Amino acid sequence: DCLDLLDAIAAQYPDGCFDMVLGDPPYFLSNGGSTCKSGERVSVNKGHWDKSCGLRDDLKFTRAWLRRCQRVLLPGGTIWISGTHHSIHLVGYVLQRLKFRILNDITWEKLNPPPNLACRQFTHSTETLIWAARDEGTDHIFNYDLMRRINRGSQMQSVWRMNAPAPDEKVFGDHPTQKPVALITRCLLAATCEGDWVFDPFLGSGTTAIACLRNRRRFVGIDRNNSYLDIAAARIRAESGRGTDLFASKSEKPPPSELLLRDLTVAA
Repeated sequence: DCLDLLDAIAAQYPDGCFDMVLGDPPYFLSNGGSTCKSGERVSVNKGHWDKSCGLRDDLKFTRAWLRRCQRVLLPGGTIWISGTHHSIHLVGYVLQRLKFRILNDITWEKLNPPPNLACRQFTHSTETLIWAARDEGTDHIFNYDLMRRINRGSQMQSVWRMNAPAPDEKVFGDHPTQKPVALITRCLLAATCEGDWVFDPFLGSGTTAIACLRNRRRFVGIDRNNSYLDIAAARIRAESGRGTDLFASKSEKPPPSELLLRDLTVAA
């Protein structure tokens, strides 16, 4: 449970220990509806973990995990949270209540979204990522020049057009809310440096881990679902077999304690 472990991390690192948090929390959209997948009508339900418990409890949960993430961020650290209209406005409200400094809201535009079967709304073709600094009084990393180079010499804007995860990102199993490696990679490159520590409280199939491995960032990830952790561990093993190393950086930051190492979602 990320709440329990975050409390333990904060107790051991009262001044913070992570340069970035990447959170892909439940969207609370498993409401019994349907969507289109591969030309067929399928349920939108992802699992019990994605069901809304009502506004009051959803707010309580959102505040609980964001407050704990704020405690483990270093003073110059930032957080990215993804969501749809089912959850992202609640996230934004809580961030402001906790006095995070919202830096951007990024719109991820999906290039081939599923059609709207009910024909009573516009087709849902975007997700939102909120990027926020830990508090108002600290500076944060933004690799502006790199983002400009990636964008072919122009300032990068806040609408990112990217495909959903490719089939080769799902060879070890399917996760219902998996994000593309390219999306997470851009977040990492924008706001961290090599050797920085990245934390994912809802690791899922391990996309954050893969993006960190490929870009020489170090990570800690947590998930409660063993089947998803199996997928993440298989992806990490395969990626590590290509010569990447979780702890290859020569950063002078101290290594994590035994507590953190025990909870890394990496197979020995």
